[in-house]
Amino acid sequence: MPTEASGELMGLRLDNLHRDEISAQVVAAARARRGLLVLNANAQMMVLAQTLSWLPPFFRRADIAFCDGAGVQLAAKFLRGRALHRTTPPEWIGAVLSQLGSGAKIFWVGGKPEIVAAAARQFESRYGVQTAGIQHGFFDKAKNSEATRDLVARINQAAPTILLVNMGMPRQERWLMENYDALPPCVAITAGALVDHAAGAVRRPPPWVAKCGAEWLVRLAREPRRLWRRYLLGLPLFAMYVLRWRLMT
Repeated sequence: MPTEASGELMGLRLDNLHRDEISAQVVAAARARRGLLVLNANAQMMVLAQTLSWLPPFFRRADIAFCDGAGVQLAAKFLRGRALHRTTPPEWIGAVLSQLGSGAKIFWVGGKPEIVAAAARQFESRYGVQTAGIQHGFFDKAKNSEATRDLVARINQAAPTILLVNMGMPRQERWLMENYDALPPCVAITAGALVDHAAGAVRRPPPWVAKCGAEWLVRLAREPRRLWRRYLLGLPLFAMYVLRWRLMT
């Protein structure tokens, strides 16, 4: 649902929304038991959108599509003349759940089996929310696979208010796009590493690190084997695409 704050950046529709505005919309939708599709874009997503043709239409369909990264902020400033508000799900999900309390029924999808189970327990303890269900990320995500059909049926039976999809980009977006119409009305959020943060498996750096745009460096230092390709190869590729869009406009 594009708003006056919406605009297109490198082919993706993004909303210039502060985290408090996102929280308010998520809380309102959860209380009304209506559907809300919430997507996010960092530098990795902007790179993926240049070659995956299904991503831009999916972002246009989203009710909220927000900036999740300093690189996207800089690209918006460079290409459109103004930066976007930047936030991440771990920065506002707590405020949402604190308001909803036991009125929130969360279904978790993605993450290692022990991690997603720990994340559900932590959120129950911390915010008093209900766990509608959990599904680790090691299942056949293909459209119409038996595992996916079973998961969609479980989500419908559980009727969650919030669905957190934590499978990494672009797997979480692809799975959600292919199955969104078969899901019950709920707030569906592509949440990335939120499951790891919720479980305590990954610690967020101090707020000043994110404000100065160095959060990626901290993540790389912590998980070099998993993330080196994303940052050491992906960031130069992102910069190349930004320059190409500048030359095109």
